[in-house]
Amino acid sequence: MKTSNLFKSLIAGVMVLTVIACSKDDDPFASVTVNGTTLRTSPSDFTVGDRSDFNGDINASFTGSGGSTTRIFSWNNNLSTADYNADITATTEGTFNMVVTDADANIVLNRSLNGAVEPDSFSGVTDAGTSGIWTVTITVESFSGDGSFSLSEGN
Repeated sequence: MKTSNLFKSLIAGVMVLTVIACSKDDDPFASVTVNGTTLRTSPSDFTVGDRSDFNGDINASFTGSGGSTTRIFSWNNNLSTADYNADITATTEGTFNMVVTDADANIVLNRSLNGAVEPDSFSGVTDAGTSGIWTVTITVESFSGDGSFSLSEGN
């Protein structure tokens, strides 16, 4: 009888440890979603081609639980500038950075937000660049919380 109770306790302990060991809820993560598509392309995997990943307005979000990621995508901008906006709601420290390059690979925007300090948003118009396929690089580091950003063809 005592061996049976010991065996049941041992099995219950193993089950608890298995559940705890398999839990991913507390693992750091970060993700970027653009127009409903979760981005998977990292800078090392990215090649600018003759087609863009996205056309028209960009409406995007990012979220994290202490994680870091860099994601990149191409965007067709038929004009020489773009309107931009970004906003974060971070529960702890972390940073968001957006770098936009024009069709000639010139940087037309490089802005960051830090979750630990104000301001928690930015907006404006990029520097003038060459129209065509632009590249957008989003980096979140040690980020906890969520945020959003948008791009649209400028004036």
